[in-house]
Amino acid sequence: MESDIDQLIVGSGKKLGTVLQIAKETALRIGEILSLQWTDIDTERNLIILNTPEKGSNPGIYKVSSQLISRIMALPKKSERIFPTSVNSISVRLRETRKKLAQKLQNPRLLKITFHSLRHWKATMLYHKLKDPFYVRDFLRHKDLRNTTIYINIERSLFQSNDNDEFAVKVAKNLREACELLKVGFEYVTEIESVKVFRKRK
Repeated sequence: MESDIDQLIVGSGKKLGTVLQIAKETALRIGEILSLQWTDIDTERNLIILNTPEKGSNPGIYKVSSQLISRIMALPKKSERIFPTSVNSISVRLRETRKKLAQKLQNPRLLKITFHSLRHWKATMLYHKLKDPFYVRDFLRHKDLRNTTIYINIERSLFQSNDNDEFAVKVAKNLREACELLKVGFEYVTEIESVKVFRKRK
């Protein structure tokens, strides 16, 4: 649950907590997070730019919260990399922190949270909100949609949803049309063939 993730983030140290928050907001793999350099952070537009993807994935640009950008920029700048540590070292730190917090908060679910489970959580929540496998595929930077279907199956199991959800779908060709749709409750889904697609549950 998101409350479990937030408990872990709040209870972690500055560096580990920031790594976990990045994973929560972007679904980046831990190796990708540790490869981030200071030059990959756009503080003006609140962007994290991934130039070193793993597993043959595509590069990516992620809009994140201003709070996360502030957390990142408050870290000490000791090298070109934001997190000059190894996957093994920070994984040990995560296990130690999980164990301590699980006992302190009497929440054994914290022991199940890994860096990669945050990627699973983000993808599942995105699909639950948008019901758009292509958007989730692009967000995760998968090259093959078949790699994304796991999150569809997880979402259906968790929320017992099906394909009978009905939505009204509208497209916007310009900023004015997009603003009008947002005013009446439509949510942005994705962009296809130079138009932005919005939807609202009927």
